[in-house]
Amino acid sequence: MTEASEHLKKAVLWEPSGDLVHCFLCNWNCKIANGKKGRCFVRKNIDGTLYSLNYDKLCAANPDPVEKKPLFHFQPGSKSFSIACPGCNFRCIFCQNWQISQADTENVLEGSAYTPEQIVRAAVDSDCKSIAYTYTEPTVFFELAEETAKLAKSKGLANVFVSNGYMSKQAIDAAKGWLGGINIDLKAFTEQFYKDLCKAHIQPVKDNIEYIVKHTDIWMELTTLLIPGKNDSEDELRSIAEFIAGVSVDIPWHVSRFYPQYKMTDTRPTDGAVLERAMDIGKEAGLRYIYVGNLPGARAESTYCYSCGTLLIERVGYHVAKNVIDDYRCPQCNAEIAGVEL
Repeated sequence: MTEASEHLKKAVLWEPSGDLVHCFLCNWNCKIANGKKGRCFVRKNIDGTLYSLNYDKLCAANPDPVEKKPLFHFQPGSKSFSIACPGCNFRCIFCQNWQISQADTENVLEGSAYTPEQIVRAAVDSDCKSIAYTYTEPTVFFELAEETAKLAKSKGLANVFVSNGYMSKQAIDAAKGWLGGINIDLKAFTEQFYKDLCKAHIQPVKDNIEYIVKHTDIWMELTTLLIPGKNDSEDELRSIAEFIAGVSVDIPWHVSRFYPQYKMTDTRPTDGAVLERAMDIGKEAGLRYIYVGNLPGARAESTYCYSCGTLLIERVGYHVAKNVIDDYRCPQCNAEIAGVEL
């Protein structure tokens, strides 16, 4: 092991493949030559062994409202200790966290070494009910996430991912014992969007959304950032809403306002009327829970009973002002409300 120093972490979910190593952590299924990195730039073949380069490179760690993930039906009103390591397997030109997700991973990865024990202790000390693996793509720091999550679960904490949904089914199966919730970005509903703006493909994301609902107990919510002129047409919004409803009408759909960022600073913010129309389209498709994000003051941050319209969880920004759900039921009409520890 000539290049691997003691701090490098042996990666998970890979196998030798001739002179290469085959990484099957995500749907890129990279086959990596000796001395080279995978598409995420944070996993490297060193003398026939695949290593994680970002295991001890924590670049963010702080408590957040779980609503900020956004997760509105998972332990609402609680705090989630949020961590990230640099790197991503997408190259979205509109990335909101590009400083860390699109870091110069060809060279030195910036970050600090924290053990799973230290992370869990910080979560407990800050009165969090969960740990969120977020800001960048948690799949690409799976080693740290898995070790931390297993320890967190043993201490009574939940674990949540905020993800682009491009992980492999093997990764989902590996995580389903300790991952309690996930928010997946369903960024659009065309291959062209994913190809041009994310340098990725849409089908694996759609497949994983269906797989998680059908084959795991992981609670899932979806987010679509509406970018003017790119994925905000009524036809595309209807396709997204109908797809989600076809998987489960209980999946909350967050339609979020775009703000100019990274390589799309010349694109205007999303018009509020488009977000409202997306909500209407979601309701027409049969979705029970639709929310608007990044639009201060929007009443669409609160949770209403899909059956009788009663206000169940009142939110002001990320703050839960009121929660009247009793044992997953609407107190007015007794309709069942989907979620985790509501």
